[in-house]
Amino acid sequence: MESGSVNPQATTQPARPRFGRMDLGLEYVSAGIEKAKNWLLGQQHPDGYWCGELEADVMLEADYIFMHVLLGTGDPGKMQRAVNEILRHQNEDGGWSQYPGGPSNINYGIKAYLALKLMGWTADQPEMVKAREWVLANGGVVECNTFTKMYLCTMGQYDYDAVPAVPPEIILFPDWFYFNIYEISAWSRAILVPLSIIYAKKPFKKLTPEQSIDELFVGGRKNADLRLRWDKKHLFSWRNVFLFTDRVMHWAERVHIRPLRKKALKQAEKWMLDHFERSDGLGAIYPAMLNAIIALIVLGYSKDDPQVIRAMDEFEKLGIDCPEGTPDYPTPTFRMQPCFSPVWDTAQVLSALGDTGLGKDDARLLKGADWLLSKEIRYQGDWSHNVKIADASCWCFFHNNDHQPDVDDTCEVLLALKTVDHPQERRQHEVSQRAVEWVFAMQCKNGGWASFDKDNTKKLFESIPFADHNAMIDPPTVDITGRALEMLAAYGYTQRDPRVAKAIAFILKEQSIDGSWFGRWGVNYLYGTFLVLRGLEAMGYWHHEPAVVSATEWIRMVQNPDGGWGETCGTYDDDSYKGVGPSTPSQTAWALLGLLAGGDSRSDSVAKGVRWLIERQHEDGSWDELMPGRNGESYYTGTGFPRVFYLGYHLYKQYFPLMALTTYKKSIERAAAEG
Repeated sequence: MESGSVNPQATTQPARPRFGRMDLGLEYVSAGIEKAKNWLLGQQHPDGYWCGELEADVMLEADYIFMHVLLGTGDPGKMQRAVNEILRHQNEDGGWSQYPGGPSNINYGIKAYLALKLMGWTADQPEMVKAREWVLANGGVVECNTFTKMYLCTMGQYDYDAVPAVPPEIILFPDWFYFNIYEISAWSRAILVPLSIIYAKKPFKKLTPEQSIDELFVGGRKNADLRLRWDKKHLFSWRNVFLFTDRVMHWAERVHIRPLRKKALKQAEKWMLDHFERSDGLGAIYPAMLNAIIALIVLGYSKDDPQVIRAMDEFEKLGIDCPEGTPDYPTPTFRMQPCFSPVWDTAQVLSALGDTGLGKDDARLLKGADWLLSKEIRYQGDWSHNVKIADASCWCFFHNNDHQPDVDDTCEVLLALKTVDHPQERRQHEVSQRAVEWVFAMQCKNGGWASFDKDNTKKLFESIPFADHNAMIDPPTVDITGRALEMLAAYGYTQRDPRVAKAIAFILKEQSIDGSWFGRWGVNYLYGTFLVLRGLEAMGYWHHEPAVVSATEWIRMVQNPDGGWGETCGTYDDDSYKGVGPSTPSQTAWALLGLLAGGDSRSDSVAKGVRWLIERQHEDGSWDELMPGRNGESYYTGTGFPRVFYLGYHLYKQYFPLMALTTYKKSIERAAAEG
């Protein structure tokens, strides 16, 4: 879709106000705020939290079918409805994308094709013909990544000897060793430990000839070179070193030279079971939970073992079953979420509601704050292997995962707690002080903050053969650092603190030449830029500094003709398209928040952006981000892993516009009061 396209939903709701440049009065903004506030309050769970759907891609439904067929489990009805969900997202070219509207992806095409085969689809059906033609035109099965190949191996559709080794012995490496599991990202850790068990046990389920995907190998499977290719241009590259090591490990597997295998499997099993506790499934994330279920079975656990039952129950809870379909897509479907986001959503909603005129003692805000306080983590989780702090408070993204709290959620929770006057003021103060100290302890050497770990930056690990999922490390990012600065300012810290000064220096160093900042956890430069500007403003950084001026100018420069802003996930592959995309409520809100934080409340850009939000708000107070002609699909503005995995947060399009409108209103009122 071209830049400047207008969301078609703008024309489907009657009686929306439309404004000229000069007649956008604050009464319309106030009315929009009131409607959005009431809509969000209506979404609060009886327990006090908010949790919107977290939407991902068809890989989840394909893997859901794969796992249940492999294990001989699952509800046939749900699995058939998962097929409908897969077909819903097939592209015109026959492939499947990482995000709605994106280019087809080889891993998704192969997984979706296999899932359909497993559910009885034949190679001559039109959807399958188109899918196969696309896969073959793009290199076939050998071009997919390690995780996909490993799943194929379990069904005899690839060779274990040809996939990169994921030896369970890595669990035995001590913390002081250069490569150990606590030097890779938290999500990779949770995925790889059970995957190493699967690799060691090498499960196999024989498929019927009709279920085979041999036809997806270019020139046939017998003629395919299944192993990873050497770097012929650079003979002594790290890739070749790791590939040589990988071949040695495979040789050791074949001749059974594995003196530590039994001990490693026991340790990996123990690590996995320990991480089941204090968490809603391993890592509380879909791929780790799926791998853990398979790992338990191949370790000899029966399907009625309490550990398997619990793991399966947590996994199935991620499903959303729509046997009657939905208003946007009436076909019966079943889809999986990658995880739940209650702490994140609740903290963001409270931050947004805090400026809407609700009192700090409002019962609904207090109930949300109480729920957040109940989710405080005091446990010494995975982070403690590299950070030593005796008494910490922190929060995770999920309902429960004490092993892997993160800086971003902790900072947002601390900001949210500032919106209430809690009756237990002393308790809230003590919790907040512990959490602030934890955040400082997690600050990286270069001044920035990452998500789950400190100084998790060894780029060498990205050359490891099984690291082709491109998410092995967790480096500091400007978006999290910007939020940390905003939080620290709320708790009285200033630029005079050397830790704050170091964080600001990190941010300024990371700025792009055009004035924007890269967004790691949201799409993309609009997200990174707005959070940096919010953090700098909170710290009293002067609006007329060149970094701020160039950033706000960049935001104005990429505004769409319709008055909104948008950016696609494709900017992670090609940054020449940064800030380019159809306008969306969440990204328009980010742009406005960035401009307002940069001292711009009076420009035509701001007025047009506010007008865009008001005109596209539904009568019930909500917004949507639906794509035209895409079977109810929405634009994705959340990032799981750049170039790998993207997310559609269903509440982003609600609380960020509310935040933008309230921030705009306060800015105008403050300017009027100052004369």
